[in-house]
Amino acid sequence: MAVTIKSEREIELMREAGRILCKTHQELKKIIKPGISTMEIDRIGEEIIRSYDATPSFKNYEGYPASICVSVNDEVVHGIPHPKHILREGDIVSLDAGVLYKGYHSDSARTHAVGEISDELRNLMAVTKQSFFEGIRYAKAGYHIKDIGKAVQKYVEANGCSVVRDLVGHGIGSHLHEAPEVPNFSTLKRGIKLLPGMTIAVEPMVNLGTSDVWWMEDDWTVVTADGKASAHYENTILITEGEPELLSLPEDMMEEE
Repeated sequence: MAVTIKSEREIELMREAGRILCKTHQELKKIIKPGISTMEIDRIGEEIIRSYDATPSFKNYEGYPASICVSVNDEVVHGIPHPKHILREGDIVSLDAGVLYKGYHSDSARTHAVGEISDELRNLMAVTKQSFFEGIRYAKAGYHIKDIGKAVQKYVEANGCSVVRDLVGHGIGSHLHEAPEVPNFSTLKRGIKLLPGMTIAVEPMVNLGTSDVWWMEDDWTVVTADGKASAHYENTILITEGEPELLSLPEDMMEEE
C-alpha cells in the first residue's frame, strides 16, 4: 500500500474522527478506578463511540473481539477485555482505541493510573507520554520517518526505560493501518520523507525493564518478557508545512486530557 496524501475533505473527516476519539478517552478516564472490569471499560467505550454515529475501528478487525484494547500492567498492547479481569489499586491500564467516521479512521492510546500508584509507575507513564512529544518534534515536512523514532528512543533510554521494537506506529486514513510503518526507535534506513497531507499514528510503547515482548496464547495480548510494567501513548497526527496537527488531541480539548 502506497503512502497517501490526504485531501482537505479527508482531513476534515479525520479531524472529526479524532475529536470523537479524544472525547471517548476523556470519558473513559473518568471511570478508571479499582473494582471495574476491563469488559465494562470496553462496553462503555463502545457505547460512547456509537453515540456519535461512529464505529469502533477495532471491533472485529482481523478478528479482534472488542472495541477497546485494555492492557493492564505488563500487558503492552491488545489486551482483550474480560468480565473477570478486575482493575486493582496500584495497577496501570493502557486504553487503545480507534474511531471510524464516514470512512476515515483515528487511532490513539492513553495509560492511566488505577488509584494510587508507585512513583516508578508514574514515572513510566510520564516518560512514555513525553517521548511521544519528543518524537513529533520531527513530524514535520522535510524530515524522515527515522527522525521520529530516533528522538523517541533517545528520550526513553535517557530516562532508564526501553522501547518495544516488535511493534510500531503506522500510516492511517481510509484504512486503520496504512503505509508507512513508524518505528519508535532508530533504524538503519531513514524511511520516507514526510510531506504535508500525510497522516500517521505515532505510538511509543515503553517498558520498565527489557524491550522484549511475548504474544500470549490468545494471539493478541502482548506482554513484557520479564513481567515488568509497560505504558502506551499514541495520537493520530497530520503532517503540515509547520507544526504537526494532533488530530486525536485537538487544541481546544488538550486541557481536559
